[in-house]
Amino acid sequence: MREYILVFLVAASVTYLLTVVAREIALRTGAVAKVRDRDVHAEPIPYLGGLAMLGGLVAAYLVARELPFLSGAGPLVFRDAGVVLIAGALICAVGVLDDLFELDALTKLGGQVLAAAFLIGYQIQYYFFTWDGQQYTVDAAQGALLTGFIVVATVNAVNFVDGLDGLAAGVVAVGALAFFVFCYELTRLNSAPRATTAALLSVALAGVCIGFLVHNFHPARLFMGDSGSMLIGLVLSASAITLTGQFSSSDLSQGGAGATASLLPTLLPVLLPVSILLVPLLDLVMAVVRRTRAGRSPFAPDKQHLHHRLLEIGHSQRRAVVIMWLWAALVAFGTVLASLYEGVGMWVSLAVMTAVTVVLTFALPVLHKPKVLEALDEPVDP
Repeated sequence: MREYILVFLVAASVTYLLTVVAREIALRTGAVAKVRDRDVHAEPIPYLGGLAMLGGLVAAYLVARELPFLSGAGPLVFRDAGVVLIAGALICAVGVLDDLFELDALTKLGGQVLAAAFLIGYQIQYYFFTWDGQQYTVDAAQGALLTGFIVVATVNAVNFVDGLDGLAAGVVAVGALAFFVFCYELTRLNSAPRATTAALLSVALAGVCIGFLVHNFHPARLFMGDSGSMLIGLVLSASAITLTGQFSSSDLSQGGAGATASLLPTLLPVLLPVSILLVPLLDLVMAVVRRTRAGRSPFAPDKQHLHHRLLEIGHSQRRAVVIMWLWAALVAFGTVLASLYEGVGMWVSLAVMTAVTVVLTFALPVLHKPKVLEALDEPVDP
């Protein structure tokens, strides 16, 4: 665990420092977000935060290779992590081009598919699932199609949710932390090796997002842009996918103390990226339906996303972002709890988490602002 914490700190620190460099590059190259009708920022903000995030991931990877515990885990852990980082660099490059030249939607989709194909070509894909002790093998073609769909869907879900300062980075940070807890607890409960590509990538991704949030929380000094949103979406989904390639079903089919013996240990890598991003995915589906019914392109921008609706009911930008983080945490950590544990304590925890999230979402705007949340509101001019 100590080495994972160190990887987290390296990723956060390097990203925090490189964000200053990325901002300068964005200003010099003209990669700046202009103010549009659907935007909530009032002045142009530089892009290219994805470059700093990629640098943080690479630094965490290089440091992890030198740590005694992680470096002794075998070549497969770092081989798979390296493949994911190369695919991340590829999709980050596509995002940089979009931040600079505003690529059309089909060109960006082509870049996403190419990055997913790179993962599949190097055997980063789904192989089998286990349910109630039964192993279900997925053939190569089915695994490749499912992998491509999950990666592209996650990338676009993160891209869609990137509408308020700190929103996408915070949601993915929460999801990555939840998945790291799942990976670590799953291996601990099954007495399997603790060092996995999934745990390494997810803890590094969480560090990268938190290091970037220091510069990106409202009022943001830098946006991650498509270079960042597509990068972290790919790494989040790919880290989950690597799990089924490094264990057999027998390795992950035994329960431990406090755990249930047959709780989808290999099916969860499919469900978790979806559950973590359930809110943005729902927002994505609603946007497509809304625009299609209005006779417009599904890619046509508007100002009716969920985060815009939170602003409409009375939340400030900062509070709206924190509310979205809470929903992401409820779904992500709730999924992990329900997947690994059973009993009254688990259900009570889920009920408390749900109640707190619902109250803060819907009751807070009609009440006087609690002192504990006043710091999260935007400053008001006298």
